[in-house]
Amino acid sequence: MECSFISRKGWNSMERFFCLLTGYICGNFLTAELIAYKKTGGSAASIGTGNPGMANIMEQLGFRYGIYVLLGDLAKTILACVLGYFIGSGIGHIAMLYAGVGCVTGHNFPVWKRFRGGKGVSCTCMAITIFLPAWGLMSCAAGMFGVLLSQSLPLGGVLITTFYLFPAFLAGGREAGFLALVLEILMVSRHFPGLVLLFKGEGTKVDVLGKLRGKVKGSNGK
Repeated sequence: MECSFISRKGWNSMERFFCLLTGYICGNFLTAELIAYKKTGGSAASIGTGNPGMANIMEQLGFRYGIYVLLGDLAKTILACVLGYFIGSGIGHIAMLYAGVGCVTGHNFPVWKRFRGGKGVSCTCMAITIFLPAWGLMSCAAGMFGVLLSQSLPLGGVLITTFYLFPAFLAGGREAGFLALVLEILMVSRHFPGLVLLFKGEGTKVDVLGKLRGKVKGSNGK
């Protein structure tokens, strides 16, 4: 049945757009900026690598503050997906993935920061897990395993979306696969400089297990 002023197909297209827009607005909230301001009085762009993400905040301000950033970024992605689910009720479950893609885009390219944002790893992990929980978790595990083996955060981030591509097409259909491809492009584009350095043998190595052991020993020594 068609609406008076717009066809059902046209309305579904609008729902997709509003899901993306809602996600983008949610993604513009950069938790790292809030934490950096409260802790230092300045922007996350002025500390460490300048990236408003968990890894930079954790490295510069401490483990606890990095976890705050992680939780905030996960929470805003959940909010975006939930809002998308209601806004895009006419297009079904995939509305959440549209909102998730919007959230990642907003995080990576926030309008209020002149489109200079983070790398979207945490937001991507939550978005893909909400849409396909089992495959999302396995993709995140693949990324983490890649980081542990290579000690490269860029490689781990790209492995997450690469591993997710085929399941998205298989279990979610062509449209979900296309959105997964968008997430892959976003992830590769944000990590491309790091990947180039990695393959040149010049990339920064991050010993995640070593850092965690250090945190455990430090807490046990208190």
